[in-house]
Amino acid sequence: MDTSRIDQYGARWEARDREEAREDNIMMREGARSGIPSRRLLGALPLARVIPQDLHSLMDYAGAAVAGISAALASSGSARLTGTLLASSGAGVSALTDYRMSVAKVVPIEVHETIDYVWGLSAIVAPFALGYHRKDRLATMLQVVTGASMVLASLFTDYRAARGVKWRRRD
Repeated sequence: MDTSRIDQYGARWEARDREEAREDNIMMREGARSGIPSRRLLGALPLARVIPQDLHSLMDYAGAAVAGISAALASSGSARLTGTLLASSGAGVSALTDYRMSVAKVVPIEVHETIDYVWGLSAIVAPFALGYHRKDRLATMLQVVTGASMVLASLFTDYRAARGVKWRRRD
């Protein structure tokens, strides 16, 4: 077995770990205004950059948790499934987004912002589109309020990427 090749591989990983640690230390020192500001969606969104990215990140996880609670408290299968899908998609996207409070930085911040709007609108519309808004009022209220708060927060969040992840367009 060629140990020089293993040593090179290990050295690359160590260098990458040092670089990530350096970036994390810079972001911790600089606080909420650190990071790379997102480009505006449709040339206009967000309307203002008032809510810091870290606070919005916490709101993302809280919204996913409330969606999960709505699933647990739901009395109809449609409301339960919707809450489960909203919870898993919200937590999953948040955990993979290029911001400080994520596990892996894979999803570009602009894509996350778009998903926030779609997720929030889906949470608002789902109880009415799937017909459980009358028979499952608690799940409906939790999902609609969570969706509306997500859209409202997204309109005023200072979206910032941790590393500037970009997805390339396929030609």
